[in-house]
Amino acid sequence: VALLLFCVNGLLSFIELVDELYNFRDCYFETHGVEEAGRKQSDVAKEIEKTLKKLEEKEDHFKHKAEFLLQKGRCLNVAPDFSAVAEECLSRAVKLEPGLVDGWNTLGEQYWKKGDLIGAKNCFTGALQQSKNKVSLRNLSMVLRQLPAADSAAHAKQVMESVDMARQAVQLDVTDGTSWYILGNANVSLFFSCGQNPQLSQQALSAYAQSEKVDRAASCYPELHFNRSTLFQYEEMFSSALGGYSRAAELDPGWEEPLEREKQLLEYLRKVTELLQNKGKVKARRLRTMLSNLSTSALGPCSSPEFRSPTGRVGSLEPRTLSSLTQGHNAGVAALGKVVFSLASEGRMAFTFGMVDSEETCIVVMVYNTADSWGVLIGDSVVIPEPQVKRNSITHKDESFDFRSIRVDSPLLLIVNGKKQNVQSQLAASVSYKPLSE
Repeated sequence: VALLLFCVNGLLSFIELVDELYNFRDCYFETHGVEEAGRKQSDVAKEIEKTLKKLEEKEDHFKHKAEFLLQKGRCLNVAPDFSAVAEECLSRAVKLEPGLVDGWNTLGEQYWKKGDLIGAKNCFTGALQQSKNKVSLRNLSMVLRQLPAADSAAHAKQVMESVDMARQAVQLDVTDGTSWYILGNANVSLFFSCGQNPQLSQQALSAYAQSEKVDRAASCYPELHFNRSTLFQYEEMFSSALGGYSRAAELDPGWEEPLEREKQLLEYLRKVTELLQNKGKVKARRLRTMLSNLSTSALGPCSSPEFRSPTGRVGSLEPRTLSSLTQGHNAGVAALGKVVFSLASEGRMAFTFGMVDSEETCIVVMVYNTADSWGVLIGDSVVIPEPQVKRNSITHKDESFDFRSIRVDSPLLLIVNGKKQNVQSQLAASVSYKPLSE
């Protein structure tokens, strides 16, 4: 009996010890300021060493116990990289006790870190066969989105399954911030792979907000801020995007991509503002010549009474000057102008060009889902049916930008030099965001 109690108490103390280690990593910013972010990785590595030492002191008594092997594997799994020792401990643990759900989940995470996505998927699926649990569901959600697919239809099916898994994880525990965060990521993937339905974008943002609301630690995930900013940028919420990239960089100073994205977006906004102010540097005489041959004939199909606009309205469109367009959707009218600049910046999500109308008013146009080969040239006549106009007022750190723009969700909606664009001009946008591997 005494030996049994020793074993039980010993194993319980190991669980507590490793749980504390996870807590140290996940709640680091509850005990440290953000200015210490650069030390987080080395501080966590020191705690792993300390915990491992305490476990190894008792290894002779427990090395054939599944629970001990699981806790040793879990301890090593706190590090971001694959550990062969962890894989060996966890493989032995699940052989000794095939019903060990935590063992299958942690082994799956090790396979994932090793790059074996099929092995990871099998572990998470195996754990779910033992019992329905949030960790397996959300890990499976992430793996499904990263597994290669035969074609875009198969990929879309995987992404939809991934959303379903993340949703089930949230339903099992609505107070778990990590599950909400992964549901946010799954919705971002679904948004970009299945037609960019604005409702999905809203659901992703709601899931991220809920993640931060229910779990203070989640608001310190650099990946959450980065992934949400990717969506903010696509939605042209530029101030929020810049703020999120900046926050992600603060929380993980060793991760270069957030700073790179922040820098690229600022550079893009600076260029756009400068080109707008000087109308693409087109000389006055050339501009007058360009505008002299801008006529309503450029409206092309838009002047036909049978013209069907993007919203489904049938009837010819009335040309309007840029200054007379109102903010939001302008029904029944068309913006007409000449291209004075185009911008292909690094990391862009939209093909951007500037357009000047007969009054010499200049506006920026952002066209999404363009094929790499598509573009417009300086001097082209462009018609935008029922334009969606936005006023951008952006402030970030010590810089501010203020300009009007028109958003076009596909080049197929434009009339260039009197012609509709062919179907090869469109390509669905794809973005990269960082998966969180627990």
